[in-house]
Amino acid sequence: MGYTFPPAPQPVLETIDSEDLFPVRRVFCVGRNYAAHAREMGKDPDREPPFFFTKPGDAVTQATLIPYPPQTEDLHFEAELVVAIGVEGADIEETNAESHIWGYAVGCDLTRRDLQAEAKKMGRPWDMAKGFDASAVLGPLYPKDAPLVQGAIQLKLNDELRQSGDLSEMIWSVPEVIAYLSRYVTLMPGDLIMTGTPAGVGALGPDDSCTITIDGFAPLTFTMVA
Repeated sequence: MGYTFPPAPQPVLETIDSEDLFPVRRVFCVGRNYAAHAREMGKDPDREPPFFFTKPGDAVTQATLIPYPPQTEDLHFEAELVVAIGVEGADIEETNAESHIWGYAVGCDLTRRDLQAEAKKMGRPWDMAKGFDASAVLGPLYPKDAPLVQGAIQLKLNDELRQSGDLSEMIWSVPEVIAYLSRYVTLMPGDLIMTGTPAGVGALGPDDSCTITIDGFAPLTFTMVA
């Protein structure tokens, strides 16, 4: 038995200090996980249960030149810590969540904000606003060394500081996010979780360059191209 056409390549991420590649399965994204960002999006930052949206695995890219996506005039950057799952788990206890983490990466959730606003207004899904090609720009994965509970996260657009926060400002911590999400889906090795973005999100266009830094990780830099 064969295939009707050749299967798509397996999406992968490079890993630090190893030639081994991390196979990407699914990408889960936490919405409004920093209070200041919730406020700038016009929402109440009270500690409501987290909510999630997804991106396809092949939306992940480690390219440094990112094509400006079609069908938008308002593309936004969102700097994020990314968690890579390495151990299967369902109904994970918060106290055991760290044991399911393979490692971490610096990431950027690109968003077609105009399409998202239109979808919200009409009560429609966000898929075309969030899950387009090359919409998850990631740096290399770092194997987990210790629990990651704090550290500065910043984004510069063309060398101008636009986002600045700390991982400790997450409304829902990484273990809480893992535990909550695992009630709804069985988390599997290869799954990625983008953990939300600080305040300061904004637009970027062709020729704009983004640099995202998180304490302890190499900077992630990419440029949009027409």
